[in-house]
Amino acid sequence: MIKKLALIALIAVTVGGYFYFDLNTYLSLEGMKSQLGEFRTEIDNNPLISAAIFFVAYVVITALSLPGAAILTLGAGALFGLGMGLLLASFASSIGATLAFIVSRFILRDTVKSKFGDKLRKIDEGVEKQGAFYLFTLRLVPVFPFFLINLLMGLTSIRTWTFYWVSQVGMLAGTFVYVNAGTQLAQIDSVSGILSFDLILSFVLLGLFPWIAKGIVALVNRRRVYKGYTRPKSFDRNLVVIGAGAGGLVTSYIAAAVKAKVTLVEAGEMGGDCLNYGCVPSKALIKSARVAHDMRHADHYGLNTAEPAVPFKRVMQRIHDIIATIAPNDSVERYTELGVDVKKGYARILDPWRVEVTHDNGDVETLTTRSIVVATGARPFVPSLPGIDDSGYVTSDTLWSAFAERDTTPQRLIVLGGGPIGCELAQAFARLGSQVTLVERETQLMGREDSDVASFVLTELEQSGVTVLTDHNAERFERNDQDRQLVVSHNGNESVIGYDEVIVAVGRQARLEGFGLEELGIKCERTIETNELLQTRFPNIYAAGDVVGPYQFTHVAAHQAWYASVNALFGTFKSFKVDYRVIPWTTFIDPEVARVGISETDASNQNIDVEITRYEFAELDRAVTDSARKGFIKVLTPPGKDTILGVTVVAEHAGDLLSEFVLAMKHGLGLNKILGTIHAYPTWAEGAKYTAGNWKRANQPEKLLQLVEKYHAWRR
Repeated sequence: MIKKLALIALIAVTVGGYFYFDLNTYLSLEGMKSQLGEFRTEIDNNPLISAAIFFVAYVVITALSLPGAAILTLGAGALFGLGMGLLLASFASSIGATLAFIVSRFILRDTVKSKFGDKLRKIDEGVEKQGAFYLFTLRLVPVFPFFLINLLMGLTSIRTWTFYWVSQVGMLAGTFVYVNAGTQLAQIDSVSGILSFDLILSFVLLGLFPWIAKGIVALVNRRRVYKGYTRPKSFDRNLVVIGAGAGGLVTSYIAAAVKAKVTLVEAGEMGGDCLNYGCVPSKALIKSARVAHDMRHADHYGLNTAEPAVPFKRVMQRIHDIIATIAPNDSVERYTELGVDVKKGYARILDPWRVEVTHDNGDVETLTTRSIVVATGARPFVPSLPGIDDSGYVTSDTLWSAFAERDTTPQRLIVLGGGPIGCELAQAFARLGSQVTLVERETQLMGREDSDVASFVLTELEQSGVTVLTDHNAERFERNDQDRQLVVSHNGNESVIGYDEVIVAVGRQARLEGFGLEELGIKCERTIETNELLQTRFPNIYAAGDVVGPYQFTHVAAHQAWYASVNALFGTFKSFKVDYRVIPWTTFIDPEVARVGISETDASNQNIDVEITRYEFAELDRAVTDSARKGFIKVLTPPGKDTILGVTVVAEHAGDLLSEFVLAMKHGLGLNKILGTIHAYPTWAEGAKYTAGNWKRANQPEKLLQLVEKYHAWRR
């Protein structure tokens, strides 16, 4: 600690003296030029000593992170010429940067590590793998000032020797440009000097250098990444898309629309999970369940109640009929008509430009392609609980076929998982007559939502007949001659739940295996690792949809597909970073829960100060006429401002009502704009206007109203 304090004191005294004696005046362009003659005379008289003094001064200035390094680099060319100036500036800048790096590490790293250990450990892991290349990129294309790079890299675990030699090599090109410019600046003594070809060329190089440097970085990266692979001289396709879910369908559609030659490969059903196992069948089931619920509660509408008969086989047949009705929109025939070459079979990426397709009949063909988009989706995650393989479980994917021939709903049904899928299925089956027990290991349902929303959902599920067990861990499945059972634990105590069927709905995991990703070294842990352009480690291989995350929604997969397809086809000219700023989602329980932006919990975790405005649907005329007064709208804004940061809607049609807020957030419209928009009466959409009105009343200008009140009194 004493050594650190002594070093800090020495640095403070040196920096203080630097500014106290106005030494910084010499490190301005004007100061350098005004002393140019004197400096040259001294250099002519004592060339070696002058060079040594300049070198040491450069090292000290850089080591102390003082302003003026750029001027010194120009000065090196002006005073010593291109060759000697480049030699002095190149080594002095690298040595000085390394000293600043060492000082930063000595003084700051331990303190930063003690306070931000987890974050620094992740950074160190990345530095260990790619640190040299990232540093080289920053040196070649200075996104941040060099002195900041020196100090920040000192906080990481990169080796000192690595830092030095990468800095020496990475800064060489930029140093050359500046030193060369300095040689020309030294010759300015007339108007003709300003217009000299060499000087103009130097300034052109200064302007072009960032673009040239980016090109060099791209070339180095490409050679490094594609080393060991042979690029075809020509290609069969512009794009090969693997997976015909929402992400793959939209990607291939866009490619065909812009007249690219695109092949779409799908091993299973066209339309992916959403059409065949997820969104479509689940919403059809929820509708049937809602009708059954309304029949039981017809007295809410002045009608006689009736206990519905539930011929479950017919309910399931309706679901499959609905899938069949929508399926032509995603069919092989339709996409073939759109110009997509659709191949049914298994795709495997052999190298960055070759995809092997094994057809259903066993034939194998290899396609060459300029770009690839991986859109293989996700599947239900099944926990490795003891006895689960013998439990007879189904998932949110397999239940539609497993239950298709059942004449009645399962009498005793366990739903494992209290997220959106689990809550939707639990309520639907309960309304169709099953005795449903929902088991959730967390203390609240729907963990991504606020506690008031989770409480609302809990109440609705219980009123629908679901037994909800939160804070319960599923321990194991057991089977005896009479029954099948799930053993759960709560606060250290075990209990047993008998069941006829169990649905596992604890989450979904990306489909990563069998496509050749690991063999290519593409990082796949829980999802495929991509950058903001949706590129993998190979710039021509992209990924989109559930296989990427961070949101597993059909509409997000379609959103990502636009970026993946456009970047894959036109990235040579212009690339686009995927935009996740405004992502809506809806949980289709009854009433629905819809959200966009941050929640109260998010705001608290991120230390964001927010103002919360609520509107209760109990006050909405349309909700009263529909006997559907449950629910609310909750809007988060900065205190005193109408900027929308997040919205939660809990109500019938919540997913539809959310769209107005999504549009407003996407285009920067605040609550005042919503308040000033005419909404038809009586509609559910008026809830948005009344929410904006509540915000306006809470933020009305009191002083102005007092003045207006006095004005009206005067008028009377």
